[in-house]
Amino acid sequence: MIAWYLEYEYWVAVVQLVLAMLGMGAGLRVADFQKVVLQPKAVNVGLLMQLVIVPLVAFGFIVFTDLPSGMIIGIAIIAAIPGGTSSNIFTFMARGNVPLSISITALTSVACLVTTPLILDFLIAEYMPASFAMPTLRIAIEIGFCLLLPLLMGMAFLHRFPSYAQRFSTICVRGSLFGIAMIAAGSIGAGRLNLADTPTADLATLLGFIIGLTVIGIGLTKAFGLALEDNTAIEMEVVVRNINLGFLLKVSLFPLAAGDSNPVADMVLLSLLLYGSWQLIMGVVLIFWRRSLSAGIIQTTS
Repeated sequence: MIAWYLEYEYWVAVVQLVLAMLGMGAGLRVADFQKVVLQPKAVNVGLLMQLVIVPLVAFGFIVFTDLPSGMIIGIAIIAAIPGGTSSNIFTFMARGNVPLSISITALTSVACLVTTPLILDFLIAEYMPASFAMPTLRIAIEIGFCLLLPLLMGMAFLHRFPSYAQRFSTICVRGSLFGIAMIAAGSIGAGRLNLADTPTADLATLLGFIIGLTVIGIGLTKAFGLALEDNTAIEMEVVVRNINLGFLLKVSLFPLAAGDSNPVADMVLLSLLLYGSWQLIMGVVLIFWRRSLSAGIIQTTS
């Protein structure tokens, strides 16, 4: 089983991302994007946080810490990917502005066709081997075919079969989660993920980045004076990132044949999995926190 996973690791990453984007697309309508025109400030703040602030936070940790190259590349990938599909669900559960969340997710997903290769090249080019060339075109093509195309296909499914869209989306999202589980299990079985072999100081610094990004994302968003439901949507977009795409980028940057090992690639995967676990925990925390705040506002105004 492990040998099979190592042989088809790239395609496992592709399938889980495609399924995630199909599931997201099946919940999107063209009208959702029209809300961007009606809410320019909130959308612009969301884009600013995603495309500028998050990469700058990552840049600070890369420059002012002494992390191993694998963690640095992992941090760069986390900063370069857009918000994840789960952010829309978390926003809904936290009583945030769901249309705003969907609009920011969709816009950053489209923008990452250009921004992801640029951010990666800016942040990690010097940490790659001298003979390495950033596969910008390949990354752009993969984002186009694995991110944007299935997103549009999911939207088309919703338009054509609205009564089946919810079930279709649920099946796709569950299939994507199964793919992530396969990636984690395959990596553990191949001996790639071993926290015991990771220096405690490096793990602490990596967790510092993860927590710091969350704190800065939540704190800075409040400074723009947006409504509570808009803040909630943007916070979720910053915290809950498209780790599915991160897995695909990791495999694309570090393709491995069966039997090969690459400690740098393993450290990248460890960084992505740690962030993925953290964002689920913080998503739940934000849901309960924001729901309590919303309930307090409702009681005050009633």
